[in-house]
Amino acid sequence: MQIFNIETGKFKADGGTMFGVVPKQLWQKKYEADEHNLCSIADRAMLIDTGDRKVLVDTGIGIKQDEKFLAFHYLHGDDTLEKSLNAQGFKPEDITDIILTHLHWDHCGGVLNKNSDGEIVAAFPNAQIWVSQMQWNWATNPNIREAPAFPQENIRPMQETNKVNFVKQEGEIIPGIEVRLFNGHTKGLMLPLINKGGKKVFFAGDLIPVMANIPLVYVASYDILPLDTIAEKERILQEALENNWTIVLQHDVSVEACTVKDTPKGIRENQLLKIAEI
Repeated sequence: MQIFNIETGKFKADGGTMFGVVPKQLWQKKYEADEHNLCSIADRAMLIDTGDRKVLVDTGIGIKQDEKFLAFHYLHGDDTLEKSLNAQGFKPEDITDIILTHLHWDHCGGVLNKNSDGEIVAAFPNAQIWVSQMQWNWATNPNIREAPAFPQENIRPMQETNKVNFVKQEGEIIPGIEVRLFNGHTKGLMLPLINKGGKKVFFAGDLIPVMANIPLVYVASYDILPLDTIAEKERILQEALENNWTIVLQHDVSVEACTVKDTPKGIRENQLLKIAEI
């Protein structure tokens, strides 16, 4: 098995939303913001090559959105999903599976593209799509607070591909890849835990977006149930500590992955890693 970092681009988010109730004088020591209080956010996907399967975890924003949408989110950098796949020696046709952690715009936007006639088509024609049943139900009937994060043009056309597999419970969905379910960030967040030769690699997604979110109370204001996020983080970080997991950080512009250690202040980052080193 091999694991590859797939950078799909960067956007910007308000620092206050990234760290919730934590005051800026604290979080700015851990994560840099510009003069407008905006933080540069990686939109990192990951490719798992099991030998038999080529599994893409999330797809970033995609390229079908209009300029107004991209400008609103301050999209920047030269990385794209297809460019990063090509750099690692893969084509869209090679992908056999896509695991979507959830259906927010910055995670599933690259599943579909527009062709030259403006028609919505599958960006990965040979890929099965995996998403939690709970998240699908939540995203296709969104609440008023979360609805802007679920553009329906990203979601509903997926079903027309007849390749969407709904995951109803935790467990192994692909040999060597199990998923865990969470509800603090959004209902049915589904995060993969990969067994790479006995070494566990946890794709932390929006449970722990950046390394600065490791402290329990550093919870994004995007989360619908922040107290649940705290409990979920505490549980998963303890498991990561006890079993020496590597944690992949999806949104950190500087740190791709890390291990954790126990400290007097709680569980914190230990060794910082590149995904290629895992």
